[in-house]
Amino acid sequence: MMKNEVRKIKFKVFRFNPAVDSSPTWKIYEIEADRSLTVLDALLKIKEEQDPSLSVRYSCRQAICGSCGMMINGKQRLACFTRVLELNSNTVVVEPLNNYPIIRDLVTDFSDLFKKEKAIKPYIIRDDVEEMLNPTGMYLQKPEELLEYIQFADCIECGLCSSACPTYSTDSLFLTPMILNKAYRFSVDSRDAGLAFRLPALDSEHGCWRCHFAAACSSVCPKGIDPAKSIQLLKRLITSSTIFKRTRKKELQMVSRPHATESTIIF
Repeated sequence: MMKNEVRKIKFKVFRFNPAVDSSPTWKIYEIEADRSLTVLDALLKIKEEQDPSLSVRYSCRQAICGSCGMMINGKQRLACFTRVLELNSNTVVVEPLNNYPIIRDLVTDFSDLFKKEKAIKPYIIRDDVEEMLNPTGMYLQKPEELLEYIQFADCIECGLCSSACPTYSTDSLFLTPMILNKAYRFSVDSRDAGLAFRLPALDSEHGCWRCHFAAACSSVCPKGIDPAKSIQLLKRLITSSTIFKRTRKKELQMVSRPHATESTIIF
């Protein structure tokens, strides 16, 4: 690609307004693109100069907010992070993300994701409730403890991973890679004691065990996170926790007697 190259590029854009349209359509636009033009820039240029009815969601333009996720030439990408000429195609096909309801055109509905996010309690949970609600100081953490989860903490909730997930495409109740990654991030945090509160959602029919490790989620993450890895680590964490609890319960049953009181049980 030449430094000052300018090319005419056709944009084939998905159009659909569920409120008035019976079925989706495609519309072709043509614009000039230089090496600096992103797909988001191109779509906004189309909206400003050719078709003001085009709907697209965006905010930061710096791959931080995760708002502009969409299918670009068949792959989940952030429009603000994808340069048109680097696609090496004279035609750019733009569609809404897979696996989500369509609000309008390229804008999809993430309500289901946010509902599932609440189920896994994505925040630090402490044993001392009073201290958690009214902290008297900082929750200190060693550098090596930070390394346990920091690689999974940069999620911007763009939803690309869940759009690429083959399990979510066939099971709408699946918690999705994005949610499971966040659950692991908090559960392995040394300051957190909330795994037991997350288990009902995670250790369930539609929880982490539904992941078949296709790794499609990791291949599309714009922040370089590896959700496929965090989900496998989450499985190990849950298994270890469950085995420990069952072993502990069995030990207590072995030393308990019908006439025993709590004070006579050996720990």
